Amino acid sequence: MFTRGPQIGLRLIFLVILSIFLMVLDQREHYLTPLRNGLTAFVAPIQYLVNAPIRGVQTLLDNLSSRETLLAENTSLKAKQLLLQAQLQKLIALENENMELRALLQSSPRLQNRHIAIAHLLAVSTDPLISELVLDKGRKAGVYIGQPVLDANGVMGQIIQVGPLTSRLLLIADLRSAVPVQDTRNGVRGIVVGQGQMAKLLLTDIPDTVDVKQGDLLVTSGLGEHYPAGYPVGVVTQVQHDTGAQFTHIEITPSAKLNRNQPILLIWPPAMLDIDAPKSISATKTGSKHKQGKSKE
Repeated sequence: MFTRGPQIGLRLIFLVILSIFLMVLDQREHYLTPLRNGLTAFVAPIQYLVNAPIRGVQTLLDNLSSRETLLAENTSLKAKQLLLQAQLQKLIALENENMELRALLQSSPRLQNRHIAIAHLLAVSTDPLISELVLDKGRKAGVYIGQPVLDANGVMGQIIQVGPLTSRLLLIADLRSAVPVQDTRNGVRGIVVGQGQMAKLLLTDIPDTVDVKQGDLLVTSGLGEHYPAGYPVGVVTQVQHDTGAQFTHIEITPSAKLNRNQPILLIWPPAMLDIDAPKSISATKTGSKHKQGKSKE
């Protein structure tokens, strides 16, 4: 056992010296190049086999990194898309509101001689039996009780309550509403009352012999001095003649979009713009009569 130890050490020293000699010889004379080239064919598969797991792990890491990057980019693009869609919807809403305002201001040439103001909806009555809206214009804007309110299509109702900054609008669909109207086809007059439904009104007290047909347009007659004459109120959608009944059952579809959140129009008749004029005129007349009485004395 002890005799093998020195022999192994000598062999190791010999092999080391031989290796150094061969390396120096190969470095200078390149004698081992053909042998190295021949061994490459046998070593290459081993190198590929050893390197395969490393390359596989690296490829997997690259794929995971690329997938995470793509997911992050996809999430960012979706967020940008949603933002752009929201901005687009806002632009569409602004464009629609602009078109509605233009239609509102051009709804009738009669508005040219009247003072007008645009109002917006603030709240809706929660009671299903009450058809009222709260507007963002009040006493400071000159709104008064009984003032007519229109949209781009027709009459919406009238103001029934006024506060400093807001006012309350009673729609023509309310059960308490009554609008004097006139048939544009034959001039027949009547009164349209609300039924508590946004899509249906009723033309009352029309005798069974009066000629009212489906499709007739009803406009404000101007009677009652609440609504100016000539503004659309609704279209006749149903005419029912009941046997033995004195009056005809006539249903009307409102021209105005009563159930839409849209800009609406407040109008002031010319007389309301100079509401103090009658007082000053009457005072002048009274003063002149008083002077005439003094002069006669």
